Amino acid sequence: MIHLRNVRKKYFEQEQPALRGVTFRMKPGEFAFLVGPSGSGKSTLLRILHGEEAASSGIILVNNYDVTHLDRRQLPYYRRTVGMVYQDFRLISDRTVEENLAFAMRVIGAPDKEIRERVAEVLEQLELTGHRHKYPTELSGGEQQRVAVARAILNHPALVLADEPTGNLDPKLSYEVMKLFERINEDGTTVLVVTHEQSLVDQFHKRVIRLEEGKIIADKEGGSYQP
Repeated sequence: MIHLRNVRKKYFEQEQPALRGVTFRMKPGEFAFLVGPSGSGKSTLLRILHGEEAASSGIILVNNYDVTHLDRRQLPYYRRTVGMVYQDFRLISDRTVEENLAFAMRVIGAPDKEIRERVAEVLEQLELTGHRHKYPTELSGGEQQRVAVARAILNHPALVLADEPTGNLDPKLSYEVMKLFERINEDGTTVLVVTHEQSLVDQFHKRVIRLEEGKIIADKEGGSYQP
C-alpha cells in the first residue's frame, strides 16, 4: 500500500522544488509505471519511498509505516518490506551470484538454513540456478539485472520499486526483465517502475502515472506513455 498526500521535496541548491504537492495511492498488488521527462522528480520520489531521502513536507504511508517520520531504528524494518532495483545493478563484484543474494538476507539477520532455502528458491524462480557460482562480471547485462531483481524479492517485500531497470539493456532483454516484474506482481507484490521506455509502457497496458516539473499531470489505468 502507498498513500502520498501533498508531498513536497525542496533541495537547498535548487530554486524550484523537485516535488510539488505529489498525491496518489496504490492499492496492495497494483502495478504502475512512473514516467516523465528527465528532471521531473521520478527518481527523487523513489528515493523517498525507499527511505533514502526525507520529504520536505507531506504525508507518506507505505506498508503501514509512516515514512514521513521514520527514525533510524525503524528504517531497517521498513526496508525489509520494500525491494529496490537499480539501473546499474549494484551487485558486489567480488561475490558470486549466490553470495550476493545470501548477503542481502544475512544483513537482516536471517538464519543460515532460511538463507540457503530462500536463495535456492529465488534462483530457480528467476532461472538463475546455472549461474549461482558466477561473478557479476561473468554475466550479461540481462543476467545481472535478473540477479538484481532476485535480490529485491528475497525477503518477500510487499512493494518492489525499480528505477530505470532496463536503461542499460537492449529491447529484447528489457521486455524480458519487465515480464519478470509482471510475474512478481501476479504473485501479489505491489510494483512501481520508473522508466523512460515508451514502447515497454505501451506494451504492458498498466497504470501510468506521469510526473512533470515535480507534479502529477496524468494518472490513468491501462494508459500509454504519452498523456
